[in-house]
Amino acid sequence: MIKYFKESFQELSSQVTWIPMSEAQKSTVVVAIFTVLFALAVFLVDKVFQLGLEQFFNLFK
Repeated sequence: MIKYFKESFQELSSQVTWIPMSEAQKSTVVVAIFTVLFALAVFLVDKVFQLGLEQFFNLFK
């Protein structure tokens, strides 16, 4: 098990090409913005369906 971790760490530090920190930060910001926009879109769709179903069931009162 220890050999596995040593080899994994060696591979990560010597054979993996990492993106520059500035690019990683930009990508993180893009993902965060997309996540917020997607959450707002899901919220709005949920509200539309909620209001639509309330109106539909109010027809039968």
